[in-house]
Amino acid sequence: MLTYGNQNRRTLRNSASQPPTSRRSARMGAAVVELAVCIPILVIVVVATTDACTMFHVQQNLKVAAYEGARVGIVPQAEAENVSYQCESLLDAQGVNGFSIAMEPSDPGTLKAGDYFTVTISADFKDNALVGGLFADKTLTRSVTLRAE
Repeated sequence: MLTYGNQNRRTLRNSASQPPTSRRSARMGAAVVELAVCIPILVIVVVATTDACTMFHVQQNLKVAAYEGARVGIVPQAEAENVSYQCESLLDAQGVNGFSIAMEPSDPGTLKAGDYFTVTISADFKDNALVGGLFADKTLTRSVTLRAE
């Protein structure tokens, strides 16, 4: 008989510790609502972070290409075609699309020692975005100015 009584107590204890069905479904409903609110916010944060990181990466690629182009342009007897080729080859290798290259002065062959030479590269972010959306209307521009040798 003692065994029989202990089994009843366990059964009573287990059934008393479980919440009623309405409480359980209310908790599940609250979890579903929380998930429905949190998932879109989480997706927006992930997309915004991805776009921002991609934008910084493209800006850095533009800066490096402008620097390398300016280095080519400041040597004696430099030509605009060499500067453009250097910038284009670096940007193509990095997968940057829709860029434009401007030089000041437009012909680096006219530079004298001590003159300044500027290379400016611009690219639309919408052509280079992984996800797109948040920064699609941005035009990224980077310039480098070096002194001719």
